[in-house]
Formats: sequence, C-alpha cells, structure tokens
Amino acid sequence: MRRLPPFFALRALEAAARHRSYSRAAGELAVTHGAVSQQIRRLEAELGARLFRRQGNGMIPTPEAVRLADHVAKALKILGDAVADFTSSADRDPLVVSLDPQFGARWLPSRLPKLLADPAGGNLELRVEGRMADFVTDGVDVGIRYGHGQEHGIEKALLFREQLFPVCSPALAGREAINTAEDLLRAPLLRHKHRPWSLWFSGFDLPEPAPSGPEFEDSLMVLDAAAQGMGVALARSSLVQQDLASGRLVRLLPEAVENEFAFYVAWRADSPKLRRIHALRDWLVAESAAESSVAPMDGF
Repeated sequence: MRRLPPFFALRALEAAARHRSYSRAAGELAVTHGAVSQQIRRLEAELGARLFRRQGNGMIPTPEAVRLADHVAKALKILGDAVADFTSSADRDPLVVSLDPQFGARWLPSRLPKLLADPAGGNLELRVEGRMADFVTDGVDVGIRYGHGQEHGIEKALLFREQLFPVCSPALAGREAINTAEDLLRAPLLRHKHRPWSLWFSGFDLPEPAPSGPEFEDSLMVLDAAAQGMGVALARSSLVQQDLASGRLVRLLPEAVENEFAFYVAWRADSPKLRRIHALRDWLVAESAAESSVAPMDGF
C-alpha cells in the first residue's frame, strides 16, 4: 500500500481549500495559523507541487489542490459516517450485564421492575454466571462482581459492603437460648467452605469451636439449611433480607462483623457503550446507597 501523507496535513489542506484562508482553516481545526501553514508546506514538499498561492488576504488553491481537497472531503465523510454508524450500533445493541449468581438471585429481583422502568435499564441482556466473565472474549459490557475489587485494567465502583451475623429458623431460636456471642459456642453451627465462623468469633475474641456437621460451598444453601432448622448460619446481609422480612429466618444477635468481600460494578474504560454503562452504574450505586445500611464509596 502506498504511504499516505499525514492525516492532519490532509485535513489542513481540505479546510484551507474550502475556506480559501489559512486563518479560517486554523479556527475550524482549533490550531494556530502557523500550524496550518506548516502542514501545507510539509504536504507541498512531500507531493512535490505547489498547492496554494496568495491573493490579497486569501490563499487560493491550485486546480490540483482543489481536486485533492475534494477527495479528502469525500474520505472524511466516509470516516464520519462510519463513526456515526459505530456509535449508533453501540446504542442499538443490548447492554450485556454479567451478574454474580447470588446478586442475581437475591439483590436484583425485587429491584428489577424499578430498573427496567428507568432509562438506565433500557435494552439490557442479563447473564447470571458463576464465573468471572471476560470483557474482551465474552462480549460482556458490565460485570457485577463479588470480591476484593482488585482486578486490573478495568474501571470499577463499589456498590456495597456486607455485614455478617448469625441467623437461624424461628423454631431453633426458640429452643436455643442465644443472647450473647459466647452463647454461639454451644449452638449447632452450619459451616461455609469459604466463610469460616472464625470471621465472627475473632471479632469477639472468642475461639472458634471444633467443626461439626456438613460443610456447604454455596451461601444460599447455607441459608436454606438454616431455614430447615439444621443449625445457625453466618449470613451475609445482602442475601438474607428477604428471609428475615418473611420470618423464614430470624437474626439472633444485633452485633455484626464486616465481610472482607464486597459487591462492585466493573466495565472497560474504552467501551463504545460508556454513556449507557455510566447510566447503569449511577443507578446501581444510587439504589445501593438508598437501601444499604453501609453507604457506598466512590471506588476501591
């Protein structure tokens, strides 16, 4: 492919030929008169031909310059149309949102009608995924993550942190006299593989009792087991609100400890859908702030 002159030099030529003035071309391109003049001289040297001649206060393009400027103008229109089509496509295509399964199961459903009624909820494709979706290879625009928020190369904003506290079925609460954190040492405790009871007991300078009973890997399964009266669960505040409101579970103690993980919204900074991503982010952050007992922060 033949090497083309610098793009800005061609733009300077097209503007100067159309305005018949270096000064007006400079104003359109938001540069100085000298910058336009320099680009034209550079282009003349590269093409080996004179492109303008001075006439009074104006710069008159040669016939060759007029023909070249016409071709440049057509090329600029093609580029402009391509960019407009790309932007329009970004507005037409669904905004693909990858949801943490537990966020999608417990936090979002009751708020979904409100989101869909808001402009931020227009044309969404919601995917509930047990893995962390890749923004490049999976066609995902927005991710709702659960973790430390230490991903690199992406933009992110905190939605909310969680508190941990013990819950159980009303029947079990009636049988067990649990009035202090220490009383839990003799209670049947349901274990989660990735959220040990040491998170709770260490906050009260108490030893964790020896493990007993089954161990679960899913937080919702732990809550279901607790609702069936199998023991006391260390509940995450974002997942247990519906169970507490319905009376399916009861909170045993007013004390709580902060979870080390949090929910956050993430996206690529170079996404063509940034306007829509920011609108969804703002809605999620505002909704979290309105309904969370822990106010969200600007980021990690």
